Amino acid sequence: MSSTSSYYTLYIITLIFLITIKASFGTKFTLINRCDYTIWPGILSNAGGSGFDTTGFELSPHATRSFQTQQGWSGRFWARTGCSFDPTTGQGHCATGDCGSNQIECNGAGATPPATLAEFTIGSGDAQDFYDVSLVDGYNLPMIVEPVSGSGACGLTGCLTDLNRMCPNELRAGDGQACKSACEAFGSDEYCCSGAFGSPAACRPSTYSEMFKNACPRSYSYAYDDASSTFTCSGADYKITFCPSLTSQKSSQDPPSAAAAGTAAGSDSQPPEDDFLSWLPNFVSEGSSNSALDYSLIICAASTIFVSFSFFQL
Repeated sequence: MSSTSSYYTLYIITLIFLITIKASFGTKFTLINRCDYTIWPGILSNAGGSGFDTTGFELSPHATRSFQTQQGWSGRFWARTGCSFDPTTGQGHCATGDCGSNQIECNGAGATPPATLAEFTIGSGDAQDFYDVSLVDGYNLPMIVEPVSGSGACGLTGCLTDLNRMCPNELRAGDGQACKSACEAFGSDEYCCSGAFGSPAACRPSTYSEMFKNACPRSYSYAYDDASSTFTCSGADYKITFCPSLTSQKSSQDPPSAAAAGTAAGSDSQPPEDDFLSWLPNFVSEGSSNSALDYSLIICAASTIFVSFSFFQL
């Protein structure tokens, strides 16, 4: 009985050890392009944080690319669209989300609004991760963030709706390839939550931010939209999917619909809401299978070490 108990204790210790090793590798971000066109993701690490081996790159349709970061990293990801870079000099620019570096690499520069942003603060030790998808700087394409293998609430967030197709004329940018925030379009303190409006009590949702929120209820729509837009998870990896449901397969060149214009003007018309519930089952099952695979491999490795040790003890 004593021998059996010792073997069981060894197995548990080995399993905990391997799980700890997995956590020590840090957080993996996987960027997935489900658009039917090429995008050029940009990455901005916050000051003082160790970054990735790139700050901008090309991602072909249906391609993926993964990055590993250490605990404590914070920063943002976004997609640049409509880019053109000279094959000889490497210089060029993008129609939306351009970082102003005149190169594929953003080199520490952020996205020029409007651009859909995925923002992360990865916890250190036992601290939680915080993440969100933000439309505060406007919108250029649909994006979803999916935690994988984490614990806690770990909710999906993002925006599936093609806001370019319902963007009011006064917010349209890049010939309909992006949609500005009201702050970017008008620059007033009321829309930018600055000056006399620089507090949650003073800065309230505008008709424009409410249009964003109705269409994408899990995304940040204005500066103080924290309560329904910030998500937490512990020990997770993350998938960032651009054009997750192919709702934005091309830039919208059509004028905004009457319903969209009416919403911005304060009418009773409402834009279609992000259809999270209908799309959720496939997305969750995909994430769950990856989570199960990660921990199945850990259990398999622990079992192999345990059996090997037991064999040599015979």
